[in-house]
Amino acid sequence: MAYNEYLADRVRQNLKEKHVAFEEKKMMGGLCILVDDKMCVGIMKDELMARIDPEIYEASLHETGCHQMDFTGKIMKGFVLIRPEGIDREDDLNKWIHRCLEFNPKAKSSKKKKK
Repeated sequence: MAYNEYLADRVRQNLKEKHVAFEEKKMMGGLCILVDDKMCVGIMKDELMARIDPEIYEASLHETGCHQMDFTGKIMKGFVLIRPEGIDREDDLNKWIHRCLEFNPKAKSSKKKKK
């Protein structure tokens, strides 16, 4: 299993309820959801990947289920992973998605490679 389809459906539904246009891409062994062509949120195995404001990064690490994202062995500041116990309740999932959407306008878009 590359990523939890049930969690992916919950995230999709949450974004649709907020009337957020998004695009999905399979990458990093999971599913990334882009908003305004920027990585916003994703699913890696059973965990939610959240791109949050670096200003709340350290404080977020103390929340239930939240831990650093070190996908390549290097800690990715501004990206956290949340284990199932931190997103089981809809209110908790909503809180994390809200944080991602709040930071998205300030996030830098990855530069697209020229062909």
